[in-house]
Formats: sequence, structure tokens, C-alpha cells
Amino acid sequence: MGFDSLETRSPEQRAEDLARALPAQIARARALPGYAESLAGIDPAAIRSAADLAALPVLRKSDLVAAQRRAPPLGGYAPAGAAQYFQSPGPIYEPGGTGPDWWRLGRFLHACGIGPDDIVQNCFSYHLTPAGMIFENGARAVGAAVVPAGTGQTELQARAAHDLGVTAYAGTPDFLKVILDKADELGLPLKITRAAVGGGALFPAMRAEYADRGIACLQCYATADLGNIAYESPAMEGMIVDEGVIVEIVRPGTGDPLPEGEVGEVVVTTLNPDYPLIRFATGDLSAVLPGISPCGRTNMRIKGWMGRADQTTKIKGMFVRPEQVADFLRRHPELRRARVIAMREGAMDVMLVQVEAGSDAQDPAVYAASAADVLKLKGSVEIVPVGTLPNDGKVIEDRRSYET
Repeated sequence: MGFDSLETRSPEQRAEDLARALPAQIARARALPGYAESLAGIDPAAIRSAADLAALPVLRKSDLVAAQRRAPPLGGYAPAGAAQYFQSPGPIYEPGGTGPDWWRLGRFLHACGIGPDDIVQNCFSYHLTPAGMIFENGARAVGAAVVPAGTGQTELQARAAHDLGVTAYAGTPDFLKVILDKADELGLPLKITRAAVGGGALFPAMRAEYADRGIACLQCYATADLGNIAYESPAMEGMIVDEGVIVEIVRPGTGDPLPEGEVGEVVVTTLNPDYPLIRFATGDLSAVLPGISPCGRTNMRIKGWMGRADQTTKIKGMFVRPEQVADFLRRHPELRRARVIAMREGAMDVMLVQVEAGSDAQDPAVYAASAADVLKLKGSVEIVPVGTLPNDGKVIEDRRSYET
């Protein structure tokens, strides 16, 4: 069943293994110039679990961009001498490696049922961005042959899939349908029965359409910086966290861990020695699912991608940021959640701050002054019962209409 024995470790064994691997990774990072300030004074031996990581600062993409401009190519966050360099929007640059399963996609492809008997048509881009290489590297890890198809050229893609007897697809969820429809148009029967997708939304109707065609389609959550973060198994109950990373869900704009089930920002620490990103904020929202997957893999599960964490909004000409809402909550530990809502009254912006508080909290004025102080804007405060605000990770909501 498993790609390797790591997938079915007991919680005790996983914690023991992490207690050995994590201090070594922190030590590697601390030796790099990019971490000289943020990890100064940190004893790597004291960082042995995800809970211990919470004491360290969060690294954001904006930090990497600024560092790479000061000290190209990678800002001091990776050892010298990468085998490959890639570019993502920002621009931000990432290293690549040629070692076995360097981005850890093999685990996901194995979960998809892809192996040595398969020919994978890899329709991720090979140009500047690493997605094509990420999936090709993973296909090699499971022994599958690869057609490095890249993007576009739909008719050629359909003909190659037919002529070569391609059995598996790798690419964005929607491009597979484009190829299938073109093959139908050209009268070219295809043998694709498995699809490993990422980089876009896999809608239930699309997955169902593929299933009707006899194609089992599973998705992963991966990034250029981190490689595979989490992936679906045939059980299709959430996404299982990859064995080469540690995932935390934190309150947006902070590094404060949230309890199981609460929606927050995905923060990842990778155990890749070639690129030791420590508490790297992805900017994506998700939540931890309780329990383990019915498929038997025992690592933590997340719900998958649930939106973006960067909710910075301009109200009355002033930016309100998620970290400011977090600062407001720190001032009032009796509050469970807070939500800043931007609205319009006539031609004017107005701000409403909703706070979840117990029945003993009756006076909004108690919170209005500190809200104005932290958010740098005056607005009204509304106290709502605990459990009223949606568990969607949003701390700033823009209800203004820009169509009138």
C-alpha cells in the first residue's frame, strides 16, 4: 500500500524521528546567512517538535524576495551550488535538485496508483517554473516513463497520448478535459486511467466527469518553494501531510498556532537539507482534520486549499492588515475571534468590528478604543455570541460593491 514505511508510522515513532531530524535541520538553517538574525540565539537541540517551532519567527515570501534582491540568487537561504534555478511570480527564485524524488512527488504519484507500467503525459510547464521538473522527478521515483509534453498544443497532445499509449496524466485539472475533448473530436481513443493534478481547483463535477470516463483523479498541494506539502489518497478524505514537511495552521498575519479544526494560514517547515525553509508562510488557508485517513496512512491531514490568507484591505485610505487584527485579539484574550468588515454607507467607507465574546461581555465600548488604537481607524464594534463568526480563516471581510 505505502510508498515507504514512513507513511504508516505510529505517532510515537513519528515524534521520535522528528525529534532527531528537526534539530539537525534548524542547525543547517542557522548556519546560513539568511537566518543569521532570525535564528540567532536559538539552540537547535531545543527545537524537537512542531510545538517547539512556534517559538521561531515566520518567514514570508516578501522576506525572500527582499533578501534575493540584496544577495542573489537565493538571498542566503540555501547552500551555494544548486543544480537548477527556477523563477516564480514576484519574481522569486527557487533551487532545484536532481536527487531521487527531490520534491517528494513520488509519494503522491504512488497514491494515485502510478508505477513502472505507466506512461505519464506530463503537462506541467518546463519553462522557468519548476512544476514540470517536479512531476517528472516524482514519476522517476515510481519508475514510470514520462512524456515531457508541457502546456498547449492540444492536438499534438491528444495525438501523442493516443500514439504512445499514455496511461496517466499529470497537469492542471482542467487541461485534461481539453485533451480528452480534442481526442474525441479527432476520433483518437485514449488509455488514460489515472490523473495526478495540481496547480488549480479540482471541482467535484470535473472529478465526477473524469470518473465517468474511467479516470481516477487525485490532487496534491505543492509549491515551487517546498515541493509536495500534502496529497489525496484514494480515500479522498482531506489531504495527508507529506512525510518530508511539518505543517502548522496559524492565525493569519501571525505565527500563533490554531487549534485543530480552526481555519488559518498554512506554515511549513521542510526537512530538505538542500533548502531548509523554516516556518515558511504559504499565504494559503486550510485547517487540520481530526483522526487519520481510512487508507491507513497515519500522518496529519488538512482540508486542502481553502483560500488566501493575505486579506489586507484599504479602508478610508488606510490599510488594515491581518496582523493588526491578531494584535487586537492579543489585547483581549477573552475573545475567541474577531472580524473586521469594510462596508459603504452612501459614498463613505465604514468599518465594523465583530467580536465573539461570552454572555458577560455587554459593552462594545470596552473594545472600541483598543480597536481604533490598533487598527488606526475608528469604527463600530458589535459583540456576537461565541460560534457566530464563520470558521473560514477570514479576519478581514470586504463587503463593498465596486459595481455602483
